Amino acid sequence: MRLAMAYVQDRQIAEDVVQDAWLTAIRTLDRFEERSSLKTWISGIVINVARARRRKESRLLTFTALFGGIADRGKPTVDPARFGGDGMWRQPPHTWDNVPEARLIGKETLGRIKAAIEVLPPKHREVIVLRDVAQLEASEVSDLLGISPENQRVRLHRARAGVRKSVEGYLA
Repeated sequence: MRLAMAYVQDRQIAEDVVQDAWLTAIRTLDRFEERSSLKTWISGIVINVARARRRKESRLLTFTALFGGIADRGKPTVDPARFGGDGMWRQPPHTWDNVPEARLIGKETLGRIKAAIEVLPPKHREVIVLRDVAQLEASEVSDLLGISPENQRVRLHRARAGVRKSVEGYLA
């Protein structure tokens, strides 16, 4: 369900995606060739069904598209002002070691993390969900998405940096 939500971001549509994915998996189980784990194979089905549904849903005009929503394309992952001329951190990111554990795992913090993931670009969101939520291995994610391991690492880095940036002010 979490994997489907990363693509469609609407609970009812995600439920439909999961149901369609299970039906597809059951119907095509005889074609499972065991080249990957069953979990990876089913995740791939969920991703394909969710992408198809997202394409279908994206044909609708959203308010942000209507009013010219601003994308973060071309912007650096981390604010360049945080680095000196030598490329080193002027001040390293705040550690969260001094933050009480109860606050780190609290519902409000998890809600902020989920919200931060939801606003990531789709290519970054899918990688962080597969790696950090579904806990798939890097090679499995690369295979599922049909991207190189290097591209998977870059997307994951950018996704984690985006989430960290969103949550950093709250936890500081």
